[in-house]
Amino acid sequence: MPVSFTQHSLGSRIDQHLSGFLETWRAIVSDPDVEAAYGVLNGFVLGGGKRIRPQLCYWGWRGAGGDDCEEIIRAAAALELCHAGLLIHDDIMDGSELRRGRATVHKSLAGLHKGPGAESFGQAGGILLGTLSLAWSDAMLSSCGIDPPRLRAAHHLFDTMRTEVISGQYLDMLAQLRAGASVDEALTVIRFKTAKYTVERPLQIGGALAGASPELLDSYSRFGVPLGEAFQLRDDVLGTFGLSSQTGKSALDDLREGKHTVLIAHALRRASRVQRDHLKRWHGDPELTEERAAELRRILLDTGAVAVVEEMIEQRVREAMTALVVAPIKPEAASALAVLADRLAHRIR
Repeated sequence: MPVSFTQHSLGSRIDQHLSGFLETWRAIVSDPDVEAAYGVLNGFVLGGGKRIRPQLCYWGWRGAGGDDCEEIIRAAAALELCHAGLLIHDDIMDGSELRRGRATVHKSLAGLHKGPGAESFGQAGGILLGTLSLAWSDAMLSSCGIDPPRLRAAHHLFDTMRTEVISGQYLDMLAQLRAGASVDEALTVIRFKTAKYTVERPLQIGGALAGASPELLDSYSRFGVPLGEAFQLRDDVLGTFGLSSQTGKSALDDLREGKHTVLIAHALRRASRVQRDHLKRWHGDPELTEERAAELRRILLDTGAVAVVEEMIEQRVREAMTALVVAPIKPEAASALAVLADRLAHRIR
């Protein structure tokens, strides 16, 4: 199967499996308000997203010699349910109002119930729906139909991935309490919150489902960790400088939240006293205006922090591609992963 054809059709096949799975659970409680909440969740899962993790899981399978089949598509789609649940919780923690250009799940739920307590209801409902999506991801993976011994090996990696990403999220929260997180501390956060979760583990899960050798799983790690870091570094740049019409998120969220990214850590390290004081005063102010945000962006540019992060991205892409060249991966999968690597590191949304 040519790579171009598979890449074109893979997303729609993943969505078909997601839609079918969600439909089987839709009517478990016969209550119009519960059904409305399920509708919000279904709309969020199916209404956007890049399907990065399912695609990487699929190519991890193909790279280990697995044939194209519906079982791996179903298994890969389970990662999207996991991702949806984590995003819903992340948006509550960050107080975000937009995701993928639409109202976040907790904001949508609040909008279903006007009046006093609507915001609290939306947040509580979002926690429940996010947890439900995480539970469903387990159910979908467990029922994918792949050979049980291989499924057990993959499920261990799935459990590891979820432990890592939640630990990374907790580190991210701690960084906002600790004054001036260092570059190394910020890199530790993205390694666990994003790099392993977005690229390394999905590849390894797909590989394990196909019976991959330890050597191949190690190769997926050497490729996946640097590429995952490049992905998050790009996300940090887009979170501050991206256009909301392209990213689907406000470019003020990260600055208002006071997220201690690698970008901010480099700026603080390189800033003059005046620049540092200005950054510390306004970075993390929930009432930050667009005018003040423009001043912070100017400091990030003037200190050279943006240029440093761009070089870090390119360095990690080179490291990932070097690992890919020598990895014992099937050629078609290697070609697809090379295309995905460029797309993930140099995207505009």
